[in-house]
Amino acid sequence: MGPDGDDFEDFYRDDDPRRGSGGRRFGGRPLLVTFAALVPTALAAWVLWQVVGGPGETEPPKVLPAAGGSASTAISEPSSPSPKAESPSSASASPSKSAPAPSKTPPKKTTAPAAGGSGPLRGKVVVIDPGHNPGNFRHTADINRSVNVGNGSKECDTTGTSTNGGYTEAQFTLDVARRLRSILEQQGATVQLTQNGDRAWGPCVTERAAIGNKAHADAVVSVHADGSAAGNRGFHVILPASVQAGAADTRPIVGPSRDLGERIAGNFLKVTGEPPSNYIGKGTALDTRSDLGGLNLSTVPKVFIECGNMRDAQDAGRLTSGAWRQKAAQGISEGIVSFLRG
Repeated sequence: MGPDGDDFEDFYRDDDPRRGSGGRRFGGRPLLVTFAALVPTALAAWVLWQVVGGPGETEPPKVLPAAGGSASTAISEPSSPSPKAESPSSASASPSKSAPAPSKTPPKKTTAPAAGGSGPLRGKVVVIDPGHNPGNFRHTADINRSVNVGNGSKECDTTGTSTNGGYTEAQFTLDVARRLRSILEQQGATVQLTQNGDRAWGPCVTERAAIGNKAHADAVVSVHADGSAAGNRGFHVILPASVQAGAADTRPIVGPSRDLGERIAGNFLKVTGEPPSNYIGKGTALDTRSDLGGLNLSTVPKVFIECGNMRDAQDAGRLTSGAWRQKAAQGISEGIVSFLRG
């Protein structure tokens, strides 16, 4: 088949210490002379204390305001390698120079579901599965091992694909997944990601399915982008075929998964303007498959969406646009909402 935490800086305004002086004047010249003699000594001690001791340990640290104006709150988005997902129909890409480097500081782990709000989706659980992981390039032995998907064996995961310019599928999927999570949480849903840039690689396709099952999700969507030949354009949604073999039994979820997939396809087309695939699905934007472990091992309604072809220049121009990725997240969310509300 693309990152979350905010860093805040607090700025303080410190008043210089104000020290007053005063005293009584007692009668008698000897006392006055003695007092006058003490003044230079006390003043010298005070100056030495200011130079050596400073304002004291309890004073807040001073932080200079940002250039050009008053102090402001700074927010940054760390780059984050993310875990991977199964590759439905794209060729694996070798790492490019622009493949993201691992963050120097450990990213905050946020794969646990956030508490649902009070919106129309309150009580609903959605699992979002961002395909692949930028770190997979550095863990080929781990991701290449075979796992059982019920009716056969598959790689634990793949690296995913990338645009000709080096923008990776893993970067794309994580970015869309985070945007999608925000939209759904605003409507009250409890949302969980299978990975959020908090793992060195993975998880395997078997674990990705298990996460949705364990959460008793009302809907699971695996986000991907394809890596087909140039000239092949458009999106398609992958539906689970009826599979009963080994640990796989998709029969109970085939119907609801198709309903979920059709609603996502219709809304994705409407919101993004991306056409249905011209090389898969015969113009329906739907494709049914029995070889994907993420679908075979799911016990809850689940679909994959290939948002476009990263190897086609026209599609790549959209996939690399932040504004278009927001539309992609909106289109997917509207399909999920439609499915959850019946």
